[in-house]
Amino acid sequence: MAFERSSGILVHPTSFPSRFGIGDLGKDAFEFIDFLSKGKQKLWQVLPLGPTSFGDSPYQCFSAFAGNPLLISPDKLIVDGLLDESDVAEVPAFDDTKLDYGPVINYKSQLFRKAYQNFKKTGTAAQKAKFEEFCEVNKIWLNDYTLFVSLKDYYIRVRTASGMDEAFEDFAAANQKYLNEKSVKDYYFGAVWSTWEEGIALRRPEAIKEWTARLADDIEYYKFLQFEFYTEWRALKTYANDKNIQVIGDIPIFVAYDSADVWGNPGLFYLDEKGYPTVVAGVPPDYFSATGQLWGNPLYNWEIHKNTNYAWWVERIKGILELVDIVRIDHFRGFEAYWSIPFGEETAIQGVWEKGPDKDLFIAIETALGKLPIIAEDLGLITEGVIELRDAFDFPGMKILQFAFDSSEENNYIPHNFIPNTVVYTGTHDNDTTVGWYEKASEADQAYCKQYMNTSGEEIWWDFIRLAFASVSDIAIVPMQDVMGLDSESRMNTPGVASGNWQWRYTKDQLCPEYATRLAALSTVYGRK
Repeated sequence: MAFERSSGILVHPTSFPSRFGIGDLGKDAFEFIDFLSKGKQKLWQVLPLGPTSFGDSPYQCFSAFAGNPLLISPDKLIVDGLLDESDVAEVPAFDDTKLDYGPVINYKSQLFRKAYQNFKKTGTAAQKAKFEEFCEVNKIWLNDYTLFVSLKDYYIRVRTASGMDEAFEDFAAANQKYLNEKSVKDYYFGAVWSTWEEGIALRRPEAIKEWTARLADDIEYYKFLQFEFYTEWRALKTYANDKNIQVIGDIPIFVAYDSADVWGNPGLFYLDEKGYPTVVAGVPPDYFSATGQLWGNPLYNWEIHKNTNYAWWVERIKGILELVDIVRIDHFRGFEAYWSIPFGEETAIQGVWEKGPDKDLFIAIETALGKLPIIAEDLGLITEGVIELRDAFDFPGMKILQFAFDSSEENNYIPHNFIPNTVVYTGTHDNDTTVGWYEKASEADQAYCKQYMNTSGEEIWWDFIRLAFASVSDIAIVPMQDVMGLDSESRMNTPGVASGNWQWRYTKDQLCPEYATRLAALSTVYGRK
């Protein structure tokens, strides 16, 4: 699918300003869309929108289909009559520039519970009719997801209250060959689905029926949250589309082990008889890490997927395209071949390459859904096979300008080697900010940057933005941190580092009108308006 010459901004909704400790889909999200429009930007790229699990990464979610309820705006709930102004009269003193998930979850959860109770008692007939319609249309994933999170809540409550009692000791003894001491505690007190009672962990029909009845109100509560998320998100996306702005979504190739997807579809993954993965995902040593990256996601049993004509993947792509206009697939190279690591390894070094589904998967998806607006994240160790797969479907690959200025060698990330069917980024969520990268670059690489762009480097971030917009790439994307000229303190993620990620937020005063003016000027000069 050919994309028009355009440009846009990468920023996740959690980074928006908000008095509630986390960016949401309320007023400031709409103001961001206005900013894009004034800046003549046609694209807004987000990270995965799912409900994040322990570690807070949007690439490790409890569901590949559900939305993150933390993005629901309390202000919108007030407008809809589900909360009162008095309910938010005393908001904790959250940090405006850094997201701390624990306190935010505690605060928003009590607001959401109150909104749900109000919905049950005083929700209008129209609201309830729309809710019922939403539940029916989305039941293929919604029923499993809401039972899954309700079960997790139940087991976490019970185990937290009991502590390291006899039940915990029995679990630890029975699972010592699978899990180390820390993992035993994380699995048990985090209520990973494979630690539940056997009947429900293995999805026996009588257990599903029993627990669905037992947790009926919690299940309804979580359905309500998904209804609210989808309602707010669609309103925001419609507002963006009406201003000729398209949304680029993000699909992680793999799903989290502790997810409704794996619990609900165990046969689609390599799991043993107890439900543990036999092999997990990651990447070998690379630019980001000398020991590789051990992601820990269970790997797909692609033969089983093929036997179903990739039905689960068809539903996944269909689902994301109901929320966004264009899809970036993270770790695209894993469809050609993926790095398979034995479960229990502490690093990714001992993995091996295994063959992926290759073209077969995308033929099945296109047969079901038509030509796909997909961007292939083709970074890392890219072989001829990956290139052939990407090009067979005309998916644009990615170019990262921070990778271009290695003064010691010519490479594919330098703009004079680009082709139009690509997406150029100054950097991504996994990179340092451009200012941070430049400050850490060698003198030789800094000199190469300045020589290549004929600049003094005083505003290196705008030099990179100009270079991206000037390139032949059909799409140019800039992280918001680079628009604002921020340093490494504002980095979104550092691959291989377990904590301190996904926290960056900007404040209202940082979204300067001057930035929109400069973006609009560059978009006009380089034909991206």
